[in-house]
Amino acid sequence: MVLYNGNIFTADKGKKRAEAVAIKDGKITAVGTDEEVLGYKDSNTKLINLEGKTAVPGFNDSHMHLLSYAVSLEKADLNGTKSIDEMKERVKNYIKRNNIPEGRWVLGRGWNHSFFKEKRLPSRQDLDEISQNHPIVLTRTCGHLCAANTRALKEAGIFDNPPEIEGGGIDVDRNGVPTGILKEKAQDLVYRIIPSLNKREIKGLILKAAENCLKEGITSVQTDDFEAVKSDFKDVLDAYFELDREKRLKVRINEQCLLPEMEKIQAFINMGYKTGYGSEFFKIGPLKLLSDGSLGGRTAALRMPYADDETTTGILIFSQDELDRLVEMGHLNGLQVAVHAIGDRAMDMALESFEKALSKYPKEDPRFRIIHAQITTRDIIEKFKKLDVIADIQPIFVSTDLAVVEERIGKERAKWTYNWKTFIDYGVHVAGGSDCPVEPFNPLYGIYAAVTRKNLDGYPENGWLPEQKLKVEEALYIFTMGSAYASFEENIKGSITPGKLADIAVLSDNIFEIEPEGIKDVNVEKTIVDGEIVYEK
Repeated sequence: MVLYNGNIFTADKGKKRAEAVAIKDGKITAVGTDEEVLGYKDSNTKLINLEGKTAVPGFNDSHMHLLSYAVSLEKADLNGTKSIDEMKERVKNYIKRNNIPEGRWVLGRGWNHSFFKEKRLPSRQDLDEISQNHPIVLTRTCGHLCAANTRALKEAGIFDNPPEIEGGGIDVDRNGVPTGILKEKAQDLVYRIIPSLNKREIKGLILKAAENCLKEGITSVQTDDFEAVKSDFKDVLDAYFELDREKRLKVRINEQCLLPEMEKIQAFINMGYKTGYGSEFFKIGPLKLLSDGSLGGRTAALRMPYADDETTTGILIFSQDELDRLVEMGHLNGLQVAVHAIGDRAMDMALESFEKALSKYPKEDPRFRIIHAQITTRDIIEKFKKLDVIADIQPIFVSTDLAVVEERIGKERAKWTYNWKTFIDYGVHVAGGSDCPVEPFNPLYGIYAAVTRKNLDGYPENGWLPEQKLKVEEALYIFTMGSAYASFEENIKGSITPGKLADIAVLSDNIFEIEPEGIKDVNVEKTIVDGEIVYEK
């Protein structure tokens, strides 16, 4: 195949722009002018005239939850709800539309109380008004809080005498009765009794989600899927390995292995898995650890109390000693380690664990990662650089979080949040993702947010903390080469370079020349994976 007459951004620092690219046997064989590349064609070559359209390396989402996204498509969609009453109405309609019998679990995801007119969390009584005959669990958009109705709490055995949960919390009223809100690890008390998916269902959901990724030009996904299946992570791995053997995967998958306990990590290691194990379509990625929660849910772990609730500094999932042991275990056993850390206190702990592991057991290129890295300080960013830790960021978070950041942590601390430009200026490696289904996985939304620092409605006019805006080229780089570097794959993907995998997205508009505000409206016209056109608009 030869793509010609195009505006090709290669993301290759040696040759950033080209007109044409030649592909053979799933690899890029030549990049250059039309005249140079068309010389490679023969009678079997498929010629594709790009008609001046912009082509870029296939997008690589550095952190999302592909299986949870697929599962969420089957749940009540609560994204964009503006009130508790609207949320209740949506779930009632969902039950009616799907004819869900009494006694069957009703699940939903996507609500965000920051945008509710009531300005409060939903309660079990709110959910009881939907139905008292169905156990109901509705997960907040961030995934770090859920609301359960009375029946769900009783079926989980936590309505009477709710237990204390280390690394989590069950909100109670003044009489000690659960309000229905479960935080962090406490969510598992209901999640674990919800009927789990089987391997056949998992495979079907993966394929469905992958098809949707291709429509957005995403050719590689780094995904945390274990949290979507509460029974056994082996079912997820078996599903992926089978799809790979059957050659049914059209998106390249790098599994971020959420293993929150020593016993599960040991079992995983005993099965022979290390980072990089697998094929070009499915690989074992890093050991993933959750160290705190979310800013919107006030469970991100901060150095100082929340500005709008001085009774809390958030929730730490692990003590420093526990986190040290888990990081060290992964580090010693061939697993890259990626830690979810949103608050500055959580990042302090993760960076300390990384430093201790490297001090005790030096390793040339561990590529430790911190996922999200939102509430930073100058000393934190300097430590990222000193330890060569990757900042795995989600620019689209600006769209949602700019409305609550100053409220949660105050104006002064807010100045050091989402400081992507500072990371890049300090020479920190930065990767770009979406955290879908927390946010949409469309990478052009992420690039738009990184370049404009605005939400999808174009607010604020000059951008939020505008000094942190990225150039289009910088933003595109983090969603291609930056993400490839994060998974040790910068030598095989991430740029349109001879010898690399032929993964390419063709865009409807030139994102380098249009007004930045228009980037979010750009469409993907073709997606090429392994030298094959796998999506065409």
